[in-house]
Amino acid sequence: MWQLAAWVLLSAVGVGSAQLMFNVTDVVQKTNCNKTVILPCHVINLNENNPDVMFVTWKRQGKTIFSFDGGRKEFFRDSTVPSANLVSLVDLPKGIASLRLNSEEADVGNYSCEVTESNREGETRVELRNYSGSWFLLVERAIIIVLLFVIVALCLAQLILVALKYEIGPEKRMGVIVAAVFSIVVAVVGTVLFVQDGYTAQNQTGLGLIVVPAVIFVPLQYFMFGIVFGSLPQATFALIGLQILGYVIAVVGFALCVSACPPIHGSVVIAGLAILAIANLLSLGYVFIMGPRMKDHPRPGKAVEEPLNDAKGVMLE
Repeated sequence: MWQLAAWVLLSAVGVGSAQLMFNVTDVVQKTNCNKTVILPCHVINLNENNPDVMFVTWKRQGKTIFSFDGGRKEFFRDSTVPSANLVSLVDLPKGIASLRLNSEEADVGNYSCEVTESNREGETRVELRNYSGSWFLLVERAIIIVLLFVIVALCLAQLILVALKYEIGPEKRMGVIVAAVFSIVVAVVGTVLFVQDGYTAQNQTGLGLIVVPAVIFVPLQYFMFGIVFGSLPQATFALIGLQILGYVIAVVGFALCVSACPPIHGSVVIAGLAILAIANLLSLGYVFIMGPRMKDHPRPGKAVEEPLNDAKGVMLE
């Protein structure tokens, strides 16, 4: 009787020792920023710590996509995952059998990792999910969009002020209208593309439409100063220079952002747009304050020209 009990006890111990245990990770999320995906598989109770007696199999939805035979030093990769490989063959004796895949090959779904060490085996499962996140932080996106429409609004306010108080020919007036409509349409289209989730060509195009076409505000500002002042004061050149500085900074930030996910230079874009907004605000204030003074006090050339014209009229009489 005692022999039977001893056999049952030894069998139970043997069964327990034959089971490999894992650090379990239930879910792994991948984003559009991921170039590679690592599916974790970490055995915590290896005995021999010898890759020659280990066999690793990875399955997706029950189908084998990768395996490694330590005794034969042979790899198997399914044709759908040619990039599949162990994270580190050196660390396999430590129990690390994690799988690395290129992101485009890592389909969402359920994966299983089966590890065998001599006569011991075990299995763990992990689910791969897509994480739908934005390219920029929500606060950064909001600031960029708000600054864009502040710039457009300030420019339109200045155009309206100039159109109401100063004479503009039909051709120039049409050019101003076209420029205003163009800036609004581009701003709206850029915003629609930019606010979408993910890191895609659409997001990058949206940011490009927000930043790059802003160059139109520089010649437009020069044109408006020309209508108001004729001969431009030094202050107007300083304001135009500030606009150019803001635009250059914004474009540099855009170039840095499109090459990184997540973007690490979003603050550069924000700084550039902020400088552009400040320059437009100062320009609006300058036109509003100094414009009427120039209108009440004609420019020296014009003041001299009028008496000469009067003198010519008297001589002709």
